[in-house]
Amino acid sequence: MTKRILAYRWLLILACCVFAGDQLTKAWIAARLPYGSYGPDGIVVMRGFINLVHVGNTGAAWSLFTGRSVVLAVLAGATLVAIFLGRRALGLRYLGTQICFGLLCGGILGNLADRLRVGHVIDFIDVHFGSYIYPTFNVADSGICVGVALFFILSLRSPRS
Repeated sequence: MTKRILAYRWLLILACCVFAGDQLTKAWIAARLPYGSYGPDGIVVMRGFINLVHVGNTGAAWSLFTGRSVVLAVLAGATLVAIFLGRRALGLRYLGTQICFGLLCGGILGNLADRLRVGHVIDFIDVHFGSYIYPTFNVADSGICVGVALFFILSLRSPRS
């Protein structure tokens, strides 16, 4: 049993790191800013570029499926189960794939924990590019996006039979 778990150690380590980092940063934001803090109520990190805010998202990326937090929580759980069941087909014994899915799974777990605990995902990183305001996000969202992007790049570079 230990040997099986060690075969996926990088996936587990990264998933735990992303999850812990996500939950710690969200707890810090929740302790520092009241819910709904946005704009001038937030914390300026780089004037005109990055602010820290405290908002909630009951939807998915870019607020798609807003108000469907329960459905998205079930989908997140089903995705984690599918990854576990399809671990051989996904090639999760390979380091590169473990890195991708460690980031992805840690992010899914972080946002799932929020949905179960507070009914929405806590978002706090607010980025502006001139007059364009990028949708507010969090550490879990970053893990998901980077994990998916890396897996896409990896799948283009190293075909397996």
